[in-house]
Amino acid sequence: MAMFSKACEYGIRAAIYIGQQSTDSGRRVGLKDIAAEIGSPEAFTAKVLQQLVREQLITSVKGPTGGFELTAEQLRTVTLRQIVVAIDGGAMLQGCALGLPQCSARQPCPMHYQFLPIRDQLNELLRTHTIGELASKVHDGLGFLKQFG
Repeated sequence: MAMFSKACEYGIRAAIYIGQQSTDSGRRVGLKDIAAEIGSPEAFTAKVLQQLVREQLITSVKGPTGGFELTAEQLRTVTLRQIVVAIDGGAMLQGCALGLPQCSARQPCPMHYQFLPIRDQLNELLRTHTIGELASKVHDGLGFLKQFG
């Protein structure tokens, strides 16, 4: 079972791949390369990337030497949480485990107190990891964006 939508998963993987390419060679990467590298359909990848560009989480440059890139500042500052919120919204990171709109400490759902620490840990994880950090792990062979096998 996936925690995030397919669009969000592809967005995270695309941002990490673009970050890796921006760091490794300082090159911009095209849509075809990104889609192939993360195993996503091109048209779907294009829509996801447009969302990330609109939110200024990645940069798009038009023209013959264009493509997608992350600036040094974006590599340093863009977090996983920003990507998740840009694509999936923040409901999962703030809401009830059962999706109840009125769930609170005063009116808890049956899972409220068990889910609260998990949700807080997920928020912390997403807020404290940057795309640059994750791109470095891929570069160093400590993480992968594709399954081999």
